[in-house]
Amino acid sequence: MNMVTKARFGLSGIQLAVHVGTGSQKAGGALLEIHSPIDGELVAAMNMAQAKDVPAVIDAAKYAFRSWRLVPAPVRGEFVRRIGEKARVRKADLAEILSNEVGKTTQEALGEIQEFIDVCDFAVGLSRQLHGLTIASERPAHRMMEQWHPLGAIGVITAFNFPVAVWAWNAMLAFVCGDTVIWKPSEKAPLCALACQKLVNDVIAEFDVVNIKGLALSSVIVGMADVGEALCSSPEVPLVSATGSTGMGIAVAQTVAKRLGRSLLELGGNNAMIVAPTADLEMAMRAIVFAAVGTAGQRCTTLRRLIVHRSQHDALVEKLKKVYSNLPVGDPRVPGNLVGPLIDKAAFDSMQDALTQAKAEGGKVFAGERVEKGVPAKGYYVRPALVEISAKAKIVQHETFAPILYVMTYDTLDEAIDMQNGVPQGLSSAIFTSDVREAELFMSPAGSDCGIANVNIGTSGAEIGGAFGGEKQTGGGRESGSDAWKNYMRRTTNTINYSQELPLAQGVQFNV
Repeated sequence: MNMVTKARFGLSGIQLAVHVGTGSQKAGGALLEIHSPIDGELVAAMNMAQAKDVPAVIDAAKYAFRSWRLVPAPVRGEFVRRIGEKARVRKADLAEILSNEVGKTTQEALGEIQEFIDVCDFAVGLSRQLHGLTIASERPAHRMMEQWHPLGAIGVITAFNFPVAVWAWNAMLAFVCGDTVIWKPSEKAPLCALACQKLVNDVIAEFDVVNIKGLALSSVIVGMADVGEALCSSPEVPLVSATGSTGMGIAVAQTVAKRLGRSLLELGGNNAMIVAPTADLEMAMRAIVFAAVGTAGQRCTTLRRLIVHRSQHDALVEKLKKVYSNLPVGDPRVPGNLVGPLIDKAAFDSMQDALTQAKAEGGKVFAGERVEKGVPAKGYYVRPALVEISAKAKIVQHETFAPILYVMTYDTLDEAIDMQNGVPQGLSSAIFTSDVREAELFMSPAGSDCGIANVNIGTSGAEIGGAFGGEKQTGGGRESGSDAWKNYMRRTTNTINYSQELPLAQGVQFNV
């Protein structure tokens, strides 16, 4: 519920506008100015929504849900298929908005939009596979079964770093499950949300299979924490999926739990990779660099801790220092640049504070300084940092959303696994080894305690077919692939008696 007052990207394919469902409403909240992290340029301004605006958005989504839940699931799949087709046509334009708004390289921005498209394809397939079970009954002439029904109007709160993909993980699955979606994007990345909303609205307007015109199947509401709290506290929103910091996730979980709602949380990562004695160092080095510096270290799956066997340490660190010294840092829209800007000054300050603390705890810091030559003015560009440090250092326990890689050594695999697991977070992990026993141990119950455990690949770049999420302070949520669709539905167990008797379960006799 906002009104864009200025939005100029020089794009031809997408007109930016604010939409709540298929309508547009003016909001009277504070003015939000969006500055590109690339060069600090003001690219858009809008009045944000306020908490008092949220009930009307929820009511519109609830009204739409009453019709949408009755549409056959394969028809809902056709709706998502058409969303994916429009995303294919508009891929370059969407990627341009994304790159300008959050500072991703063009290649990474295109990859994120491709992930949106891929999730659409995945969801289309699911629309014909929302299977329940047939269960053997202990009573004669009885049949038991499970059904999965649409859940309702769900809330989706996303972070700035994957402003399109995470929404798509939730929204496309929710649509085929029969739910409507209320999206609160990060205030640092609202334009991506508005562009995606415009795309969905275009599909609604053109959808000729069933009449859904005018229905708020998808809504965007841009606001600050009060808007998110209003969404989370409403008993009319059965599920809130939230991506962000652990602190934010705790606040969401507590608010939703007070009303006995469901929360699906994707929170902080503090991801580690073990490099074993038999590891292929060239392959490991390439995986490390992409995982550690991709998106300027601003991924929840970014590699933050490198646990290297003592026999490999010196050679690997020397290779990494050479690569780090020559990483192309600069305008992410320029081909060849691999490291774009941090999202804002607060992210830069947080990185410098972490490096200062690492030094105070005995860490040896390599690079990490601000880059000011050869990059756009007003952007916060940094040289990714390597920090040789003890695993016992307190700073290693914390996730700093910046390209800092802590390097530590180990002697035995059990020690390395303890180091890997010895942090509060539990999202992604990896081991590089040529020893099948080490690989299997790492993936066993005695190995990594993370939701993602990889062998001979990095910690980032998860495919959409597997359920994404982590344990401990990462929140325990699972999104995207596998059976994550069950989050967006409610289960009902049915027993059908087709006999002329009424036997009770467990052989209970109750004669009246």
